[in-house]
Amino acid sequence: MGDASFELKLERVLNAPRHNVWRCWTEAELLEQWFAPHPWTAEVEKMDLRPGGGFHVAMRGPDGEESGGPGVYLSVEPEKRLIFTDAFQLGWVPSGQPFMTAIIELASEGDRTRYTARALHWREEDRKTHEDMGFHDGWGQVASQLEAIAAKL
Repeated sequence: MGDASFELKLERVLNAPRHNVWRCWTEAELLEQWFAPHPWTAEVEKMDLRPGGGFHVAMRGPDGEESGGPGVYLSVEPEKRLIFTDAFQLGWVPSGQPFMTAIIELASEGDRTRYTARALHWREEDRKTHEDMGFHDGWGQVASQLEAIAAKL
C-alpha cells in the first residue's frame, strides 16, 4: 500500500495487548513515557483526540535540542488506527511546511499486537531526510519503549 518512494514503515508484533498499546498512544501521561527515543524526553502540550483535533508534542534532547510540533488528527478509530499529520495546525490552518502524515495501525494477535507505523511524506526528498535522520533506529527504539510500557499496564 502506498508509494515506497514516499513511505517509511516499521512493523512489529509487540508483546502487549492491543488495548494497552492504544492507551499508550492516546493517554498523554503514557505517551510521554515512550514517544521520544531515550535520552530524549517528550511533553504532550495538546492532545485533542478526535478527527480535526489538535496535538502538540515537544521533544527535548539531553543537550537542549528541540523537535516536534503541532498537527492535527485526521482519523481516530479506537484500538485500530490513528492517523495524524503536521500538514495542518488547529483549525485546518496549513502548517506552511508539511513533512509527513503518520498512520498507526493495531491488530490483535492473541494477547499480542501487530503494530504497523507508517510515515508518508510529501516528497521523496522528505522521506530520504527522515530516513537519514534515523527513522528506522529511532522509531524502532520508541516501539520497544512503547512495548515495555504497554506490557506493564
